[in-house]
Order: sequence, then structure tokens, then C-alpha cells
Amino acid sequence: MTYYVARLLFCCYSAALDALISGGNMEFSNLIVIWSIIGIILMLAELVIPGGIVVLLGAACLVVAGALGIGLVEGLVQSLTLWFMSAIVLLLAFRQVTQKLVGGDSHVDNTDEELDIYNQIARVKQTIGPGQTTGRVEFQGSEWPALGDGSVIAAGSEVRIICRENIALVVEPVHQATSQN
Repeated sequence: MTYYVARLLFCCYSAALDALISGGNMEFSNLIVIWSIIGIILMLAELVIPGGIVVLLGAACLVVAGALGIGLVEGLVQSLTLWFMSAIVLLLAFRQVTQKLVGGDSHVDNTDEELDIYNQIARVKQTIGPGQTTGRVEFQGSEWPALGDGSVIAAGSEVRIICRENIALVVEPVHQATSQN
């Protein structure tokens, strides 16, 4: 493995030296140089775009440059194939390691919307009931269809949300003694 890394560095060094000797006019037909530059750019981009993925994609580019340098692959099609394969292998093998090093925002929020609306207070906009007659309530700035407990709930009164049934909220009237506390 050390031999391949040394060979890759030697190829990059010789390509850069050739470019300097030729007066800075470097032809981008050399795939080793192209893959190396892309790999280094991606690895440096990890400083701006943290997450641990871009550095692994850059490492895959360096793997391709090394394989081109020692003659394992030839041409663009084989290079791209090797890049896809090595990127997948590196992502699967080292994603957990980079995630631990980079860290990031990892918190768990409540993903059940019904728990967020349970026991909240809404205002009746259109009379609900009697029976299964739907009305409308205003909750969090939006109007929702609402079902009651079977009794008539007048417009303008406050209700407590019990649950949600499809897109309708199931509500019960808030008694005067409860709303004053």
C-alpha cells in the first residue's frame, strides 16, 4: 500500500514539475493529474462542506489516480468505473468513522404530528354538531375541519383537540372553569 501511495505522489510531483519546466502550460490530457487535482480539491472542500462524505469522494479520486499511475486501469471509462466502485467501498467502510470525527447536529425531534396537536386549544369558526356534523376550527393560523363529541359546539367558543381523524380534528368543548385556570 505504501508503494502505491509513493508512486501516486511521484506521478503528481513529476506532472507538476513538467508543468513548471514547460512554463506553466500544462495539458490536461494526463488523467493522473486530473484525478489527483479533483481529489485534492474535493478533500479541501471538506473544510467548507463538512460531513465526511466529500473527503471520501476525494480519496476515491486519489485511488483512481494511483491506479492510473501504476497501470491498473487505462482510459476514462475504466477510471470512472473504478471511481464509482472505490467511492462506494470507501463510503460504506469509513462513513461511521468520518461521522464520529466530523460530528454534526444529531438530535431526535418528535416526528408524530398528532402528539404536537394533542390537548391544544383551538377556536371554533363554524358551528360543530349535532352528531357527526362537521364544523371548522382555527388552529395555528389555519382553518381545519372538525368533528365534535356529538353535542353542539357554537362558533366562537374554545375547544380542546383530542386527536386527528384523517384531515379533521376531533375536539371537545373547553369548560369555563378549565379555561380560567
